Amino acid sequence: MPPSQIPLVDYLVLEPEPHLRAHECASCKARFFDRRNACASCFGTAFTDVNVPTAGTLSTFTIVSFAPPGVEAPFVAAIVDCGGTSVPGKLLNVPPAPEHVTLGMPLRLATYSLGADAGGVEAIGYGFTPAAHEEEN
Repeated sequence: MPPSQIPLVDYLVLEPEPHLRAHECASCKARFFDRRNACASCFGTAFTDVNVPTAGTLSTFTIVSFAPPGVEAPFVAAIVDCGGTSVPGKLLNVPPAPEHVTLGMPLRLATYSLGADAGGVEAIGYGFTPAAHEEEN
């Protein structure tokens, strides 16, 4: 049976619960989301896959005002520290204005639908939502 949902990126794992998976260098423990032939930190060539915590804190951000066609702007692009792993992502459920975004704010991984194809297969993206927002729901 074909999947009814597929992740937009290879490092997003949907089952059993949504989470991210990084490639960790066996030598220095540096983590990467893209495929690597060698570690950018120590040049090691052995990697293992590790799950990244779903909770984190906002390390840095920018408000994107202009985007390519089909991408709704403005939005908040962020780097989130998830247990020592720097994760790029979009902030969800946060107005794209500086007064609504605070460095160090607690965040949680969240997924969202990007739409479905003619066969009904839904593409799933990820971002981060304020941890307090998740607790309210």
